[in-house]
Amino acid sequence: MSSILVVEIVITGLIMAGLYSVLAVGLNLQIGISRVVNMSHGEYIMLGAFGAYLLYTRLEINPFVSILTVAPILFVSGYLIYITLFQHLRKRSKSIEMSEMNSLLVSFGVLYIINNTALLAWGADVRAYSYLAEPVNLFGSIFAANRLVILLVATVVGLALFLFLGRARWGKAGRAVAQDLTSAQLIGINTDRILALYFGLGVLLAGVAGVLISMIHTITPLMGMPYAIIAIVVVVIGGLGNILGSLIGALILGFIASITMFIDIALQLSVFYAVFMLILLVRPQGVLGKTYR
Repeated sequence: MSSILVVEIVITGLIMAGLYSVLAVGLNLQIGISRVVNMSHGEYIMLGAFGAYLLYTRLEINPFVSILTVAPILFVSGYLIYITLFQHLRKRSKSIEMSEMNSLLVSFGVLYIINNTALLAWGADVRAYSYLAEPVNLFGSIFAANRLVILLVATVVGLALFLFLGRARWGKAGRAVAQDLTSAQLIGINTDRILALYFGLGVLLAGVAGVLISMIHTITPLMGMPYAIIAIVVVVIGGLGNILGSLIGALILGFIASITMFIDIALQLSVFYAVFMLILLVRPQGVLGKTYR
């Protein structure tokens, strides 16, 4: 194997890992803190992608700048959906397990509502645009500039999330709620607000992932489910509710994706599913376990 091929596999793996980490951490926050198994996660990725596409093609707004518009809108929509639907489900459910099951079923309804609305609005046509597609020579290998910038953005998002969870007041409150909801209520934390906040934050991160995806892949209203599946696989590999685990899971899946791209890209989803099933059989709690960190 030539050194150039090794460089291509490594850097491509890092780029894919960065993208997968942004895909997954939002879902991990929703499951680990908000206690919502959100199957509509992929539809918010799709909405973020279409938001960037429409802003760039119609208003010529830089896709990275469009994050400042798309992300807050999706955050507000996620926050409102949580307090409108999932908060009532949680309070009416007899147990956390029942609440999570109910949220899973309701999120499928949200998925189909968003998906069919998008199909009515934009049709099923495949769309794409070109931004920062100039080639960059890195250690003898050629990469599109947008892919390298995506890796940078994903790294910044990951670091910002770690700082938020570790140092910000709301970040510490979220960790407390994830560890013990009742105890968090007893010490005065407004748990309803925190749960809604983190569900909205998960939707925001899905939108950011969608913007990044729109710069390097074609987009369609039907694109959501495959990316939601990738996010679920990353979460399971790393450990439910474990942000560091999601980053490790993203690295594992990113390098698997990179290697399979050079062998046969048609094998990619099959390999993802194989890894997913292997983790469930061998270590169902994930690489770093299910404790929230």
